[in-house]
Amino acid sequence: MSNRRNFIKKAGVLSAVLALNPWKAEEFIPQKPKKIQKPVVLSTWNFGLKANEEAWKILSKGGKALDAVEIGVRLVENDPDERSVGYGGRPDRDGRVTLDACVMDEKANIGSVACLENIKNPVSVARAVMEKTPHVMLVGDGALQFAVSQGFKKENLLTPTSEKEWKQWLKTSEYKPVVNIENHDTIGMIAMDESGNLSGACTTSGMAYKLHGRVGDSPIIGAGLFVDNEIGAATATGHGEEVIRTCGSFLVVELMRQGKSPQQACEEAVRRIYKNFVNQNRNVKDTQIGFIAMNKNGETGAFCLQKGFNYAVYTSEGNVLIDAESLI
Repeated sequence: MSNRRNFIKKAGVLSAVLALNPWKAEEFIPQKPKKIQKPVVLSTWNFGLKANEEAWKILSKGGKALDAVEIGVRLVENDPDERSVGYGGRPDRDGRVTLDACVMDEKANIGSVACLENIKNPVSVARAVMEKTPHVMLVGDGALQFAVSQGFKKENLLTPTSEKEWKQWLKTSEYKPVVNIENHDTIGMIAMDESGNLSGACTTSGMAYKLHGRVGDSPIIGAGLFVDNEIGAATATGHGEEVIRTCGSFLVVELMRQGKSPQQACEEAVRRIYKNFVNQNRNVKDTQIGFIAMNKNGETGAFCLQKGFNYAVYTSEGNVLIDAESLI
């Protein structure tokens, strides 16, 4: 009898709600669980296509997301023709190539390096910091000393092409990075493996011709990258100072926690950054920000401040490059 009364009571409440707010019905009607798409790998910019291919070799064989993102971004770090990451990256105004990177796994383990010189793969040094030290971040000479102690090879990262461009820049020394070219400077990658676990990596040579010692968002957990294995993951690219102001990647994940889709979360994070420009009467035209995100269902999203940002998604259906929607 009590079960019957409870049923009638619930039916009455639902009928009343529908009469007033018919669009609220979905909140009361049980929804079928969404099918989880996995594995998935998501990365920034067009070089993300080849990075995804490398990561997929790990994921398609049942490998871990952390291994996949490390291997994926290392491919870009090693390419001298990619001018914003690793070997071949544009130097600072003193002609020194300084690299930043971080990793984060499904257990909230983190590792990071910043202003690292003479080591081609900072993402792997960041992982070593995570796995072999009691710390989460090493910088400058300390990061280099640690890398060498772990067997990483010291080498000159300034390629002839980058050196030629830097010497040409010195003639004017005007710090005006070209939007979508000299000031995106990042590959960020997030992946979900067959076990449903998420991990991420982010690596960069930083803004071209920056002040020596400048560090952007890329090696900062919560800014350039954030992973919450219960909710989702996000990573950022573009003008790092603006991402740091909002703890951008953490913000995207927290918005997903509140129920927003990856796409909605990325859009809201970009709008908040734009609001800062408006409130501070700053010109936004030379700034680019882009976010990519993935939730625990393997759904993805991306959004940017202005046109020109693209991202790559690899699922069982293939590897595709997508032009992100923009605010401006």
